[in-house]
Amino acid sequence: MVTVTTNLRPVTGTTKRLSHRIHPTATDGCPPAPAPCADVRDNRRFTNPPPLHSMSTVNTVTEQLTRAGQAIEHSSFAIIDEEAGPHAYTDEQWPIVRRMIHANADFDFNGLTRFHPDAVRAGIDLLLGAKARGGAHIVADVEMICVGLSAPRLKHFGVQTHQFISDDDVIERAKAEDTTRAVQAMRKAQRLGLIDGQIIAIGNAPTALIELVRMVREENARPALVIGMPVGFVSAAESKALLDDVTEVPWIAIEGRKGGSTLVVAALHALLALAEAEQKKAAAQA
Repeated sequence: MVTVTTNLRPVTGTTKRLSHRIHPTATDGCPPAPAPCADVRDNRRFTNPPPLHSMSTVNTVTEQLTRAGQAIEHSSFAIIDEEAGPHAYTDEQWPIVRRMIHANADFDFNGLTRFHPDAVRAGIDLLLGAKARGGAHIVADVEMICVGLSAPRLKHFGVQTHQFISDDDVIERAKAEDTTRAVQAMRKAQRLGLIDGQIIAIGNAPTALIELVRMVREENARPALVIGMPVGFVSAAESKALLDDVTEVPWIAIEGRKGGSTLVVAALHALLALAEAEQKKAAAQA
């Protein structure tokens, strides 16, 4: 056994591959897991770690179209639950962290991933109410995020994606003002009315996140949710530290240098799955 230390707690894992049976009859969610202990965290204190939770019992809707694909995905989640063990996240937060771990097999995100207390609820509510409001928008810093998202799920909720990083006017403004394209892309989104009340997803450019935080503080911008996970060695950790201090809008972030568009896509897919699961539950009870 080895112990990997994160900022929240020691995470215990194993160096050899665990043996898991694939359950060919699984149709939704992971195999049953122990119920989490009661969450007694003060939801407004997101700098101190809350009590540890056991493996999540929250099932999420899968997009796998075959029984074999579903079984592999569910077994992957079960392996993550087992190797992660007790964790500090709520039942709504853990499926997001778990899918991020699933995206790149890095258990450091069990601890590095941080949530504003209203983040998950804000994302789910936006998705569930999107069609009633005439649609919703996800503004990304790079095209990779838009391409990586599930088109059927976006269509199901009436969500459009946008990115402006390569637009001619963005490039010209960046040159003229000696800024980055990412900064100008966020400013263009603001001019187009795509910031307030929408999801802003940043996985590549720290300067996009820094600019977004500035707009929140200085221009009263109010995104519905910010997913801030830029990766890199210059200003990446610092940009997420700035977001960590934001109380005006909900956010999901990763501490330190790690991040990337793949993780943003994973977090968004988890939110889409949580929203669809809630939608199906409501329909079944109607």
